[in-house]
Amino acid sequence: MPLLIFANGEMEEVEWIRPYLTQATAVWAADGGSKYLKRLARLPDRVIGDMDSLPPEVQAWLAAGQVPFNQHPPAKDETDLELALLLAVEQGYWEIWLFGLLGGRLDQTLANVLLLTHPALANTAVTLFTPTERAWLVRQQTTISGQVGDVVSLIPLRGDVPMVRTTGLQWPLTAETLQFGQARGISNRMTAVSATVEISSGILLCIHTVAGG
Repeated sequence: MPLLIFANGEMEEVEWIRPYLTQATAVWAADGGSKYLKRLARLPDRVIGDMDSLPPEVQAWLAAGQVPFNQHPPAKDETDLELALLLAVEQGYWEIWLFGLLGGRLDQTLANVLLLTHPALANTAVTLFTPTERAWLVRQQTTISGQVGDVVSLIPLRGDVPMVRTTGLQWPLTAETLQFGQARGISNRMTAVSATVEISSGILLCIHTVAGG
Protein backbone atom coordinates (compact mmCIF):
# COMPACT_ATOMS: atom_id res chain seq x y z
CA MET A 1 0.00 0.00 0.00
CA PRO A 2 1.32 3.46 -0.88
CA LEU A 3 2.34 6.43 1.21
CA LEU A 4 0.30 9.52 0.22
CA ILE A 5 2.02 12.92 0.46
CA PHE A 6 0.13 16.20 0.06
CA ALA A 7 2.02 19.27 -1.18
CA ASN A 8 1.03 22.94 -0.98
CA GLY A 9 0.04 23.48 -4.61
CA GLU A 10 -3.41 24.60 -5.74
CA MET A 11 -6.43 22.28 -5.82
CA GLU A 12 -9.97 23.62 -6.10
CA GLU A 13 -11.62 20.24 -5.57
CA VAL A 14 -10.51 17.53 -3.18
CA GLU A 15 -13.37 15.01 -3.06
CA TRP A 16 -11.84 13.07 -5.97
CA ILE A 17 -8.97 12.16 -3.62
CA ARG A 18 -11.13 10.42 -1.01
CA PRO A 19 -11.02 6.93 -2.61
CA TYR A 20 -7.22 7.07 -2.64
CA LEU A 21 -7.13 7.67 1.11
CA THR A 22 -8.63 4.24 1.72
CA GLN A 23 -5.69 2.64 -0.11
CA ALA A 24 -2.97 4.39 1.89
CA THR A 25 -0.63 2.80 4.37
CA ALA A 26 0.07 6.32 5.70
CA VAL A 27 -0.78 9.92 4.80
CA TRP A 28 1.70 12.79 5.20
CA ALA A 29 1.50 16.50 4.51
CA ALA A 30 4.33 18.74 3.37
CA ASP A 31 3.57 21.88 5.38
CA GLY A 32 0.63 23.69 3.72
CA GLY A 33 -0.57 20.48 2.08
CA SER A 34 -2.27 19.91 5.44
CA LYS A 35 -5.10 22.23 4.42
CA TYR A 36 -6.34 19.75 1.82
CA LEU A 37 -6.47 16.99 4.39
CA LYS A 38 -8.44 19.27 6.70
CA ARG A 39 -11.00 19.72 3.92
CA LEU A 40 -11.16 15.93 3.68
CA ALA A 41 -11.43 15.61 7.49
CA ARG A 42 -8.46 13.25 7.50
CA LEU A 43 -5.68 14.05 9.96
CA PRO A 44 -2.24 13.45 8.46
CA ASP A 45 -0.04 10.89 10.16
CA ARG A 46 2.86 13.33 9.94
CA VAL A 47 3.60 16.91 8.82
CA ILE A 48 7.02 17.82 7.41
CA GLY A 49 8.43 21.27 6.70
CA ASP A 50 9.15 24.69 8.14
CA MET A 51 5.46 25.25 8.97
CA ASP A 52 5.39 28.70 7.36
CA SER A 53 2.35 27.88 5.18
CA LEU A 54 -0.06 26.62 7.83
CA PRO A 55 -3.10 28.86 8.41
CA PRO A 56 -3.98 29.26 12.11
CA GLU A 57 -7.12 27.15 11.84
CA VAL A 58 -5.12 24.29 10.27
CA GLN A 59 -2.46 24.59 12.98
CA ALA A 60 -5.16 24.33 15.64
CA TRP A 61 -6.70 21.30 13.94
CA LEU A 62 -3.35 19.53 13.75
CA ALA A 63 -2.53 20.38 17.36
CA ALA A 64 -5.89 19.08 18.57
CA GLY A 65 -5.22 15.84 16.71
CA GLN A 66 -1.71 15.57 18.21
CA VAL A 67 -0.18 15.11 14.76
CA PRO A 68 3.61 14.54 14.84
CA PHE A 69 5.70 17.31 13.25
CA ASN A 70 9.08 17.04 11.58
CA GLN A 71 9.88 20.75 11.76
CA HIS A 72 12.76 22.32 9.86
CA PRO A 73 14.11 25.89 9.89
CA PRO A 74 12.88 28.23 7.12
CA ALA A 75 16.50 28.79 5.98
CA LYS A 76 17.09 25.42 4.34
CA ASP A 77 18.26 24.05 0.99
CA GLU A 78 15.35 21.64 0.43
CA THR A 79 11.68 22.37 -0.18
CA ASP A 80 9.14 20.93 2.23
CA LEU A 81 8.11 18.33 -0.34
CA GLU A 82 11.71 17.30 -0.92
CA LEU A 83 12.19 16.81 2.83
CA ALA A 84 9.04 14.68 2.96
CA LEU A 85 10.22 12.52 0.05
CA LEU A 86 13.68 12.03 1.54
CA LEU A 87 12.15 11.03 4.88
CA ALA A 88 9.85 8.58 3.11
CA VAL A 89 12.82 6.88 1.43
CA GLU A 90 14.70 6.83 4.73
CA GLN A 91 11.77 5.07 6.37
CA GLY A 92 11.58 2.44 3.63
CA TYR A 93 8.50 3.46 1.64
CA TRP A 94 8.81 2.09 -1.89
CA GLU A 95 5.54 3.42 -3.38
CA ILE A 96 4.52 7.07 -3.01
CA TRP A 97 1.47 8.90 -4.39
CA LEU A 98 1.68 12.70 -4.60
CA PHE A 99 -1.17 15.21 -4.52
CA GLY A 100 -1.23 19.01 -4.73
CA LEU A 101 2.02 19.40 -6.66
CA LEU A 102 0.75 21.73 -9.37
CA GLY A 103 -0.64 25.26 -9.55
CA GLY A 104 0.38 28.49 -7.91
CA ARG A 105 3.98 29.58 -8.44
CA LEU A 106 5.63 28.32 -11.62
CA ASP A 107 9.00 27.81 -9.93
CA GLN A 108 7.45 25.62 -7.25
CA THR A 109 5.45 23.64 -9.80
CA LEU A 110 8.51 22.92 -11.96
CA ALA A 111 10.62 22.03 -8.94
CA ASN A 112 7.92 19.68 -7.65
CA VAL A 113 7.72 17.80 -10.95
CA LEU A 114 11.49 17.60 -11.30
CA LEU A 115 11.75 16.17 -7.79
CA LEU A 116 10.57 12.89 -9.32
CA THR A 117 14.10 12.60 -10.79
CA HIS A 118 15.83 12.98 -7.41
CA PRO A 119 18.58 10.33 -7.19
CA ALA A 120 17.27 9.20 -3.80
CA LEU A 121 14.00 8.15 -5.48
CA ALA A 122 15.61 6.00 -8.19
CA ASN A 123 14.29 2.79 -6.63
CA THR A 124 10.94 4.21 -5.49
CA ALA A 125 7.70 4.17 -7.49
CA VAL A 126 6.45 7.76 -7.32
CA THR A 127 3.21 8.84 -9.03
CA LEU A 128 1.78 12.36 -9.32
CA PHE A 129 -2.03 12.64 -9.31
CA THR A 130 -4.49 15.30 -10.51
CA PRO A 131 -8.25 14.79 -10.99
CA THR A 132 -7.72 13.59 -14.58
CA GLU A 133 -4.04 12.71 -14.81
CA ARG A 134 -1.32 10.47 -13.49
CA ALA A 135 2.36 11.09 -14.13
CA TRP A 136 5.42 8.99 -13.37
CA LEU A 137 8.94 8.35 -14.61
CA VAL A 138 9.93 5.70 -17.13
CA ARG A 139 13.49 4.51 -16.60
CA GLN A 140 13.25 1.21 -18.52
CA GLN A 141 9.66 0.25 -19.28
CA THR A 142 6.12 0.85 -18.14
CA THR A 143 2.56 -0.28 -18.82
CA ILE A 144 -0.28 2.24 -19.07
CA SER A 145 -3.75 0.98 -18.18
CA GLY A 146 -6.68 3.08 -19.37
CA GLN A 147 -9.28 3.37 -22.11
CA VAL A 148 -9.20 3.84 -25.86
CA GLY A 149 -8.82 7.57 -26.55
CA ASP A 150 -6.90 8.41 -23.38
CA VAL A 151 -4.00 10.80 -23.97
CA VAL A 152 -0.42 9.74 -23.28
CA SER A 153 2.47 12.20 -23.38
CA LEU A 154 6.14 11.24 -23.13
CA ILE A 155 8.51 14.05 -22.15
CA PRO A 156 12.29 13.52 -22.02
CA LEU A 157 14.05 14.65 -18.87
CA ARG A 158 17.82 14.90 -18.42
CA GLY A 159 18.59 14.87 -22.14
CA ASP A 160 17.59 12.84 -25.19
CA VAL A 161 15.96 9.43 -24.70
CA PRO A 162 17.02 6.89 -27.38
CA MET A 163 15.46 3.65 -28.55
CA VAL A 164 11.89 4.46 -27.53
CA ARG A 165 9.44 1.68 -28.37
CA THR A 166 5.69 1.86 -27.77
CA THR A 167 2.65 -0.35 -28.27
CA GLY A 168 -1.04 0.45 -27.99
CA LEU A 169 -0.65 4.07 -29.11
CA GLN A 170 -2.04 5.76 -32.22
CA TRP A 171 1.38 7.05 -33.29
CA PRO A 172 3.82 4.29 -32.39
CA LEU A 173 7.52 4.75 -31.81
CA THR A 174 9.90 2.03 -32.95
CA ALA A 175 13.50 2.38 -31.79
CA GLU A 176 13.29 6.17 -32.14
CA THR A 177 14.79 9.02 -30.14
CA LEU A 178 12.73 11.60 -28.25
CA GLN A 179 14.86 14.70 -28.04
CA PHE A 180 15.08 16.85 -24.93
CA GLY A 181 13.34 20.19 -25.42
CA GLN A 182 11.18 19.05 -28.32
CA ALA A 183 7.46 18.32 -28.11
CA ARG A 184 7.19 15.27 -30.34
CA GLY A 185 6.00 12.99 -27.53
CA ILE A 186 3.01 15.15 -26.57
CA SER A 187 -0.64 14.05 -26.99
CA ASN A 188 -0.46 10.52 -28.31
CA ARG A 189 -3.64 8.45 -27.87
CA MET A 190 -4.33 4.95 -26.62
CA THR A 191 -5.78 2.51 -29.14
CA ALA A 192 -6.26 -0.24 -26.56
CA VAL A 193 -6.90 -0.50 -22.83
CA SER A 194 -3.21 -1.16 -22.30
CA ALA A 195 -0.15 0.53 -23.79
CA THR A 196 3.55 -0.01 -23.20
CA VAL A 197 6.64 2.18 -23.33
CA GLU A 198 10.20 0.87 -23.36
CA ILE A 199 13.45 2.84 -23.47
CA SER A 200 17.12 1.87 -23.53
CA SER A 201 18.44 4.74 -21.38
CA GLY A 202 17.52 8.17 -20.03
CA ILE A 203 14.34 9.22 -18.27
CA LEU A 204 10.86 9.91 -19.66
CA LEU A 205 8.04 11.61 -17.82
CA CYS A 206 4.89 9.69 -18.75
CA ILE A 207 1.62 11.60 -18.35
CA HIS A 208 -1.64 9.66 -18.75
CA THR A 209 -4.74 11.83 -19.16
CA VAL A 210 -8.21 10.30 -19.07
CA ALA A 211 -10.16 10.98 -22.29
CA GLY A 212 -12.28 14.10 -21.84
CA GLY A 213 -10.20 15.17 -18.86
